[in-house]
Amino acid sequence: MRILFIGDILGHPGRRIVKETLPLLREEFQPDLVLANGENSAAGFGITPSLVEELLDLDIAVLTSGNHIWDKKEIYPYFRDQVNGRLLRPANYPGDSPGRGLYVGKTPAGVGYAVMNLQGRIFMPPLDCPFRKADELLATIPDDVKIRIVDFHAEATSEKQAMGWYLDGRVTAVVGTHTHVPTADETILPQGTAYQTDLGMTGPYESVIGMDRQSVVQKFLDQLPTRFEVAKGDVRLCGVLLEADPETGRAISIQRIMRKQTS
Repeated sequence: MRILFIGDILGHPGRRIVKETLPLLREEFQPDLVLANGENSAAGFGITPSLVEELLDLDIAVLTSGNHIWDKKEIYPYFRDQVNGRLLRPANYPGDSPGRGLYVGKTPAGVGYAVMNLQGRIFMPPLDCPFRKADELLATIPDDVKIRIVDFHAEATSEKQAMGWYLDGRVTAVVGTHTHVPTADETILPQGTAYQTDLGMTGPYESVIGMDRQSVVQKFLDQLPTRFEVAKGDVRLCGVLLEADPETGRAISIQRIMRKQTS
C-alpha cells in the first residue's frame, strides 16, 4: 500500500501547486491514499470551510492541522457540523474543543486506515500530553486497522524524535509538520515505523517559512508589530511517499517528495 502525505499547504501558492501537481504524482506513484496538512491554506493562517471542501475535492482523503487551525473563526461551526470528520485538529486539545483528532476509514480498495493528529508542547501552547493521548487513541482503533499514520505537529526536533521512538512498532508512520522546513532524516525505525522529522511546506520557498521575506527580516530588526503576507516565488510541493504492508501495518519504505512549480 502506498500513502502520499503532503506537507503544510500554505496559502494560494500552496493550493495551486497541489491542484496542478497532485494528478502528476498520482500518475507517477499511484498512491492508494493521499493525506495533507491544510492548517495554513487560507492566506497562510488557518483554513476556511470552503477551502476544506476545495482540497477534499482533489481526492485528499484526510486533512490534518495544528496550532493555526483556530485562526479562522468560521472553522468552529464547521468542526461541529461536519459529517465525515475528514478535517482533523490535534487530538490533545482539551476535550471540549470542537472537532476530533482521529479519523478511521477505508481506501477505495477497502483497506482500513487510521490518521491521528497530535501537537507538541515544547515552544507551543501548553496542551494535554501528546504521548498519553496517542496511547489513548491507539486503544480505540480496531485491531484489524493496521495502517496507522500520525501527523505530529511540533516545533522541537527532540520532541518529534521522541514521539517516533515512543510509537515505533505501534504505528505505520510518524511524520512531523509545523516548521515548514523539510528534513533529510527519513528512516524506518527498528520496529517498522517510518519516520521523518518534518515533511516541509507546500508553498513559496523564496520566503521565510512561507511569508514575504522583507517584512519578516524587518520584524527581526525593529521588533514592531507587522502584518505578514504570503510570498510568491519558488513554489514547491513537499511531502513523503510511504509504502507499507496492509497486513501488518509495518512500513516498507519512505521517500521524500519535492516538486517545483514550473509555470
